[in-house]
Amino acid sequence: MHDRLNLVSLGHPDHLMPTSGASDTMNRPKKPSPDDIDLFRRSVGTVRKVSSDTVAPPVKRRSPRPRSSPAVETHTPLAGFSAGGSSEISAEDTLFFARPGLQQRQLQRLRRGQLRVEAELDMHGMTIPVAETEVARFLAQCRDQHIRSARIIHGKGYGSREAAPVLKNRINHWLRQHHDVLAFCSAPRDRGGTGAINVLLRSSRPGGARTP
Repeated sequence: MHDRLNLVSLGHPDHLMPTSGASDTMNRPKKPSPDDIDLFRRSVGTVRKVSSDTVAPPVKRRSPRPRSSPAVETHTPLAGFSAGGSSEISAEDTLFFARPGLQQRQLQRLRRGQLRVEAELDMHGMTIPVAETEVARFLAQCRDQHIRSARIIHGKGYGSREAAPVLKNRINHWLRQHHDVLAFCSAPRDRGGTGAINVLLRSSRPGGARTP
């Protein structure tokens, strides 16, 4: 019986029984090859080290609120004209202005519409702030292009909210302040009449005096 037990024991050779060292080798993760490491880095891209592993709480966004507008809108003249030009002139009044020293012959040609109009500005539908800016821009363009004779259409104000020639009064006030304006007068009846003015401007030719 004793010999039989030994045979049974010898029937299980050591190479069939896993040892502790072999078990550790089988459970140990395989070390990645250099090709695997390179593929991983190219797939992930640049890795930036974080300074903290704390997740910041979400930021609560406030609901948009409309900006409050002032109760009364104020206007600061951009063109350098002083305030003024109240409704003192009626729709049918004829406008005329001339600086001292102008030749009478030239003024007569202006009043008769005999000077060729080189530029024209139509102010119909403009508000006072827009009209002020556009008049200043128009006069600056005339100066830059060496224009001497221009026409500004201001209308008679019959269709305005005030039912008065507001723009006509303002243009009469503004042009008197502008240095480049030598003279202006209401246009002939067939060219706008009292709803438009012809304007005589200073000469701005290079090398020449800015005089009539």
